[in-house]
Amino acid sequence: MNRSTLLLIVANVAMTSLAQIVLKSGMSAPEVTRALDGGVRLPALVTVLFHPWVVVGLGLYAGAALVWLLVLSRVDVSLAYPFVGLGFVVTMVLAWAFLGEAVTPMRMAGTLLIAAGIVVLART
Repeated sequence: MNRSTLLLIVANVAMTSLAQIVLKSGMSAPEVTRALDGGVRLPALVTVLFHPWVVVGLGLYAGAALVWLLVLSRVDVSLAYPFVGLGFVVTMVLAWAFLGEAVTPMRMAGTLLIAAGIVVLART
């Protein structure tokens, strides 16, 4: 795998992890939670789909999908896909840093096990 492909994979992981944080921010916004209190109905869906953070998060996912298509055009999916697991690590760190989510020892251990699995798969 060459450097540019690796950079595309890292960009994809970063974009999807950031999308998770942005989407969580949008879905936690007071106007969204109020809209969803009445159940999932058309007005609530409109509120969700047009909330700026949700729009940005979905845009990040769309951009990440385009980047992933470039990755798949260059390398075998069996080589590239294990790197997607790095998103677990990145997302946990971003959630801790920006959302104040707790990183318990069990969460950290589980995430490190995933990262170790990625290393094993990447070396085969």
